[in-house]
Amino acid sequence: MPCAQGLSNSPSNNLASVCSREAALRAASRNGRLDGSINQSPRPLARKFLSPIVQPCRTSPQRSRAILPSRRRTLSYPLKIVVIAAHPDEAEMYAGGTVRRLADKGAAVKFMTLTNGDAGHHEMERGPLKRRRAREAYAAARHLGVVDYEVFDIHDGELVADIELRRAVIAAICRWQADIVITFHDDCPGHLDNRAAGRVVSEAVDFCMNANIVGYLPPLAQAPICLKMTDYGAIPTHRHDVVVDVGPSIDAKLRACAAHATQFLEFAPFERGFLAEAPREGDWAAERPFVLKHWPEFMYVVDGMRPALKARYGTERGAAIEFAESFDIAPYGRQVDAAAVYELLDL
Repeated sequence: MPCAQGLSNSPSNNLASVCSREAALRAASRNGRLDGSINQSPRPLARKFLSPIVQPCRTSPQRSRAILPSRRRTLSYPLKIVVIAAHPDEAEMYAGGTVRRLADKGAAVKFMTLTNGDAGHHEMERGPLKRRRAREAYAAARHLGVVDYEVFDIHDGELVADIELRRAVIAAICRWQADIVITFHDDCPGHLDNRAAGRVVSEAVDFCMNANIVGYLPPLAQAPICLKMTDYGAIPTHRHDVVVDVGPSIDAKLRACAAHATQFLEFAPFERGFLAEAPREGDWAAERPFVLKHWPEFMYVVDGMRPALKARYGTERGAAIEFAESFDIAPYGRQVDAAAVYELLDL
């Protein structure tokens, strides 16, 4: 739940700088500059690989990283998914239940947020806030079985779908060799950062198979399937092409949301006028009903989902499902029908 108010810093302050050709090439490998020249792509604020076989390297919260053992590179996953959001907490809130169910089946899921969320608080200043939000993101990811979480160091409220960001997104999708990309709608009202995230993904995806564009990275063999998350703050109605029963994973999703205490227990309650009701951070027995009460549209089945649920799970079960997440199939990327998506997800 980011806020776009009170922004003053220049966007140029958010871009990585390098002082040598050697450093530029290293940065290109990390951050997605595809021509090997001086890199000014958005630099990751923080990134952790969260697979159990990965040993975290404890550095500062601002620039945490992980050391990948050589064994990690040889692992093979049946399905690779990247969820690209605008702020820490959104991938969890919009798609966390689906992600947890996929992770339980062995899928490799990466979360990527294109801003650091440093405007989303009523008391904390930018620097401490972005570091705290990165820590919250890592805690949330562990509840969902996410194996890679990357946060770009771009100010909340200042995301622009420009060529540098597009290059970084192309690089991330290609490095991950994504089968499915999940993101925001790109052509509607709503938060400007969310719209920019959806737009840059829509512009990036079809370049991911072009070797001349991706350069040193392996291009994708085929376009990924792209799904748009249900966002009632952006558009009032959705097609609900693909709807997933997240009842089996709802507690993991709620724990992941509650891990973002700055948003679910502090900032949003302050802005919406129910801060006095907010439970103490870490009190799961109180956090669970609190999140369900105040964010029902992200948890429960809404009427528009019911026909798709009945078609997928059968009339009786589909009518009884309480918690669900839905997605619209994007008009870009690999064009498939809902049946093909369900077959791939197998949920």
